[in-house]
Amino acid sequence: MAPTIHFVRHAQGFHNLSHEAEQLHDPDLTPLGLEQCAHLRAIFPHHANITKLIASPMRRTVYTCLHAFGTQHPTLLPITALPIFQEISLQPCDVGTPVDKAAAEFAGKADYSQVEASWIEKGSDSPYEPTLEKLLARGKQGRLTLREIAGNGDDHIVVVTHGGILHFLTDDWQGVDPQHATGWKNCEYRSYQFTDPTGKDEEAALQETPESWRRRHPSTVRLTVTEQRELRPLGIQKMGPYLHLINVGN
Repeated sequence: MAPTIHFVRHAQGFHNLSHEAEQLHDPDLTPLGLEQCAHLRAIFPHHANITKLIASPMRRTVYTCLHAFGTQHPTLLPITALPIFQEISLQPCDVGTPVDKAAAEFAGKADYSQVEASWIEKGSDSPYEPTLEKLLARGKQGRLTLREIAGNGDDHIVVVTHGGILHFLTDDWQGVDPQHATGWKNCEYRSYQFTDPTGKDEEAALQETPESWRRRHPSTVRLTVTEQRELRPLGIQKMGPYLHLINVGN
């Protein structure tokens, strides 16, 4: 068996309600977002196999992870918060809460010990600056991090993150909606495995599992890793204006 990574986009947050709402800082989930968490909790078929819960340190992702998985798996708490999985843009909605304040809010439920104080800084000296070069590097480092965490077993790891960075993490560019800068719906999950079972692939490339693909596209052939990479420039071009990517031509 090989480890499986279940990526989840966070449930609806208040910033998803309008472009103006994107000025909200690190917003909470809406009532609909809470309903989406309950729906995901009810339909997710791999609860019995989950071995670890990981989330972006942002409030909406941690709350999504708690409501969709934490209540079902209290023994897997605290959730591991990792800043490499935070969202892309410099908009207030995509800038996190200072680590001491976030750690206090989620005490006992999420572990912020691996979140540096500077994680909310996205300037030129930060690895989280939204340039194409740094985003590609962050996507690769995220995959390498997950491969190291997963090891060689058949672990099932849940990672709750964001619609923009998900494309860089998975290198899956199909269906990017330029109006929303992502091809992922709120609270959608997809399952991936590493393409190289030996763990020697320097890119730690991922591919969606056949079961996950068939659930979403019952009559469409799954794209290869090479085909997905060929889609990357078009996907980035679509996302660029919405996510305010730096030095990306549009």
